[in-house]
Amino acid sequence: MELTSVMGFVVMATLLVISPGPNGLLVTKTFYAAGRPMAIANIVGFIGAFYVHGTLAVFGISMLIVQSAQAYQIFKFCGAAYLIWLGLRSLIDAWRSDSTIAPVRTVGRAQSYSIRTGVTEGFLTNVLNPKVSIFYLAAFPQFLPLEGSSTVAYMLVTTHMLINVVWFSLMVMLLSQIDVGATGKRLRRVLKSITGTFFIGFGIKLLLLKPMDSD
Repeated sequence: MELTSVMGFVVMATLLVISPGPNGLLVTKTFYAAGRPMAIANIVGFIGAFYVHGTLAVFGISMLIVQSAQAYQIFKFCGAAYLIWLGLRSLIDAWRSDSTIAPVRTVGRAQSYSIRTGVTEGFLTNVLNPKVSIFYLAAFPQFLPLEGSSTVAYMLVTTHMLINVVWFSLMVMLLSQIDVGATGKRLRRVLKSITGTFFIGFGIKLLLLKPMDSD
């Protein structure tokens, strides 16, 4: 595989990763709801989803989903419903009565929020997102050799994964420096409200997404 192709994929994947979207919102929401370890668990979930999408692309299953109107609509509805559910839950958490709020690293549902929950949320946010599938359908094949080696394909998936890990780990580190403390109840409510609203917005936008929509 040529170096220029690798660099081209790195640039495209990086632009995809750093663009605003559900992943950044989820990491932010989880950090302020349950702390840094759970936000990192979200990132682990992202990784699993990328390899699922990569595998589906290698075997052509993603193309079948996109080309089948009924399957695509079901897949899209599930992804949109999940994002909207996350948004509504974030809004409910933001505005419910909470008179005894601990410091940021143990606020909200930290004690009931398990590592498994964090990984699952990260995984579902990505695996149910048709736009991630479309990335692997529209951009991914352009960087594969003509013989379509699965080894090269998974190398590219791993590259995409590493870019995600670096970017969102830096985000978690940045959030760790912004400790709103026990006196920041109002600020945390505002942040949860904003992330919840954007989750719902992404879900609605996903409902309106058409197959192979480049937006």
